[in-house]
Amino acid sequence: MYDVVIIGGGPAGYVAAIKCAQLGLSVACVESMSDSEGNQKYGGTCLNVGCIPSKALLDSSQRFYEANNDLSKHGINTGEVKLDIPAMMERKDKIVTQLVSGVSGLFKANKVTPIQGHGKLLSGKKVEVTNGESIEIIEASNIILATGSKPIEINSATFNNNNIVDSTGALEFSSIPKKLGVIGAGVIGLELGSVWCRLGSEVTMLEALPEFLPMADKKMAKEVYKEFTKQGLDIKLGCKVTQAKANKTNVKVEYEENGSINEKVFDKLIVCVGRAPNTKDLLSDDCGVDLDDRGFIKVDDFCSTKEPGVWAVGDVVRGPMLAHKGSEEGVMVAERIAGKHAAVNYDLVPSVIYTHPELAWVGKNEEELKAEGVEYKTGSFPFAASGRALATDESVGSVKVLADKLTDTILGIHVFGPSAAELVQQGLIAMEFGSSSEDIGLTMFSHPTVSEALHEAALAANGHAIHIGNRKR
Repeated sequence: MYDVVIIGGGPAGYVAAIKCAQLGLSVACVESMSDSEGNQKYGGTCLNVGCIPSKALLDSSQRFYEANNDLSKHGINTGEVKLDIPAMMERKDKIVTQLVSGVSGLFKANKVTPIQGHGKLLSGKKVEVTNGESIEIIEASNIILATGSKPIEINSATFNNNNIVDSTGALEFSSIPKKLGVIGAGVIGLELGSVWCRLGSEVTMLEALPEFLPMADKKMAKEVYKEFTKQGLDIKLGCKVTQAKANKTNVKVEYEENGSINEKVFDKLIVCVGRAPNTKDLLSDDCGVDLDDRGFIKVDDFCSTKEPGVWAVGDVVRGPMLAHKGSEEGVMVAERIAGKHAAVNYDLVPSVIYTHPELAWVGKNEEELKAEGVEYKTGSFPFAASGRALATDESVGSVKVLADKLTDTILGIHVFGPSAAELVQQGLIAMEFGSSSEDIGLTMFSHPTVSEALHEAALAANGHAIHIGNRKR
């Protein structure tokens, strides 16, 4: 019998397993994912077919684009640039393999017991593990459910793993589609659309919502839309796909736009309309754990289910489906099992879209503050006024800081531009300590750096910016 058994070895599950082991608990982690040879693979969607491989392709595609379009500005003439898709995919796969094997190494170092198979929660805090024809029952004092999520499939465009694919299939193309369709212009759709657009595809994005990136700051989203359209993404808003007919060579897509039916033909179609929690065959009828109407496991603020000793973390519970959010929940649960007082600050979960430029934010946006009746002030700074951004030819975008009008406490930070994820993380650290915009303004930033844009935006919130005209409000 173990102190803790975890079902799922993704960012939420494997982090929870390692933390539990570090706290002196006996731990086993059940994972069903395996490679073509049947070897167990930890890391979940993120490491294997999500965050990491997509970022590898985003980086490679950006380098190819810059070699073709931007190096000449620097006085560097490369001649004809040739693209080797198999080599690009091989690099991506090597990165994934290295990180996945790294998790296995961490399990060994921390004495976490790996168990291969499909885990199912039974009553009495027992887990049924099925591996082929073998069935094993294991028991624990605590069970953590961390089975992640999967791409949502829609009836109008069902996957065929050939020319209608999900986000996983979009990372495995062996050649560049001449015409590529993407259903959904959210985070995943924008990242994958950007990859193939840079490599030469003619990309059309069909988004059902009438508003672009409604979860982001509205003014920032308008700037992002303008830039991505300039880059070549044809983003069609308010378009509902009604049918996708696939044959051997292409896909004919019918969609409704402004009351009329339109048609486009693509070589490949990527469906990126969101993700659903992986709870199929996870819970026995008498295990005592409930699901909500969307299939998420019901938990409290500390990720505890109504069944004592049974916890759930990551994409299978409420909140944003983000690897870092799941990992922090895994740490929190491990510490609470060990008798410590731990919590996750759900008000400060950072979000990033890893396009180029990046879009990132944390905290509240203007629309949310207005809806809540909070009086606030803003400070913005464009990267066009940043010496470092201009020197590196990355001057698109801006930084926005939102602060309480009375107390000056920072309420939100939004960045579209170079190193946006890193700048937001700097701001997030300040927000965790309850900093004011004045605190950041009084902090010395090295010059020249793109981080100075955060410094200037914070100064601007109080009308003290040095390198732009001030407009305090």
